[in-house]
Amino acid sequence: MIAPAMTERAALPVHRNTTWATAGQRSEPSGRKTRGREPLTRPDAAFLQRVSFFGRMPGLGPCRHRPTGDEGGRVRRTRWIVIAVIAVAITALLAPTAGAQGGKAALKSTDVGVTATTITITVVAAIDVPGFPGLFQGMHNGIDGWAKYVNNSCKPKNTCVAGRKIVVNHVDPKLSGDTARAGFRQACADSFALIGTGVLLLQNFDDLIQCADKAGATTGIPDFAVVVSEPNQQCSGVTFGINPGSLQCATRNQHPQTYIANVGPVDYYLKKYGKLTAAFLYPSDSASAKNSQVPIFESESKKGIKIEYTHDLSALAQQSAYTPVAGAIRDANVSYAKSGLAFDSTVKLRKEAATQGVTSVKVWDCSLQCYDKRLILPENSAVEGQYVYIPFLPFLGKTSEAKYNKMLATFVKDTKNPDGFAIQAFAAGLYFDDAVKAAVKGDNNALTRKAVLDAAKAIHNFDAGGMIAPTDVGGGKASDCYILTQVKNGQFVRIFPKKKGTIFCDAKVRSTIKLDLIK
Repeated sequence: MIAPAMTERAALPVHRNTTWATAGQRSEPSGRKTRGREPLTRPDAAFLQRVSFFGRMPGLGPCRHRPTGDEGGRVRRTRWIVIAVIAVAITALLAPTAGAQGGKAALKSTDVGVTATTITITVVAAIDVPGFPGLFQGMHNGIDGWAKYVNNSCKPKNTCVAGRKIVVNHVDPKLSGDTARAGFRQACADSFALIGTGVLLLQNFDDLIQCADKAGATTGIPDFAVVVSEPNQQCSGVTFGINPGSLQCATRNQHPQTYIANVGPVDYYLKKYGKLTAAFLYPSDSASAKNSQVPIFESESKKGIKIEYTHDLSALAQQSAYTPVAGAIRDANVSYAKSGLAFDSTVKLRKEAATQGVTSVKVWDCSLQCYDKRLILPENSAVEGQYVYIPFLPFLGKTSEAKYNKMLATFVKDTKNPDGFAIQAFAAGLYFDDAVKAAVKGDNNALTRKAVLDAAKAIHNFDAGGMIAPTDVGGGKASDCYILTQVKNGQFVRIFPKKKGTIFCDAKVRSTIKLDLIK
């Protein structure tokens, strides 16, 4: 055991099998209402008799003689002074205490990281990574943007989440498992929850599971993560990935396990280009990193894209490491190529393919990690024509759809350097907010880690105010939705579905497959 030391939601049209539907509404966070004080009542005689000091006051109680002259004046003046003192005393007795007006109890510390005025949360996400500085900086930026939004989205300000202000701590674990664990232990001691988590090369998540609450019970610390590749994190019971992993945790100890993967626009590609043969690049830095991509690539193969070539590469691989890869793609005459690594892998692959004269590829594909403005910098012109499919409305550059969704506009306005990781982190914050509301049920002193964990499990159709695809985060199932964009003249241009502000959803986008990846 580890000791404890909105604006109205913009509707998102969802395209399911050519039928347009409308997502739910997200209510604007509202300020706390304070009722006026109860009216004072005049104390009766019996009340006055019970208060002993009244009997000793001059001018009160039975008269022994009738005062005359100056004596009578002094008694009358004394009587008025006493009456004033009595009024003040009664007012003090009957007036509500601060913070408890209108019958509402004053806010208090209810769990670790919660005070009467603040809720502290921590972001643990890798930034300073060798060969890839700023890897998950977007997660930190997204949480800062979310905190700015929620703290200012109600009246009075800083009372929007369970009547309190959000305070954000930041930890950069780099590529160190020890540093990540130290960050988790510190968060256990001083923060209510983790939001926007993104750690790599860590397999032990006991620090999340064994975290004790204020009462000393091992409830775990809620973890609203963005990148979840390790089964030990995904199946911890306290982690809720905003973009859930493909492993179905109920089958984790079975052989084979069951995986549900979002294969994006595979059907679109097959319909447009016919038969496709593929080259897939896997991350090689850890078994879990590779295994996070295997269900996706194998599901694409199951859908009809024939695998001709695969290769494992480190996230730290230099441009020269892609020379043999591009040569193999050229020699195999493949028509579809995709890297499961970060966006810079796609840039290196495309540059090397251009150098070696690869012309057979009809579909250069990438998922949400490539939705990054660094992909389309002028020096990366080799990525022209690159497909990028995403589970959220576009927001970068001239093709931003912020005007079609109020929450997306808020995200863009409040978030520094927004990217694909930032929007997911912002959405994770909104998910936390929804879980808190469901947990407290109007009683802001009912805020506990256990209550939030229980509430988070029951949220099954979350879309962050309409800016991301509806997702069963509580159930840990991948979305069956996507938007397809393509790089054209240095911009991410929407390709499918055509209508702006919409997202395509279909059960066929999600593929169930059995693989024995956990030995």
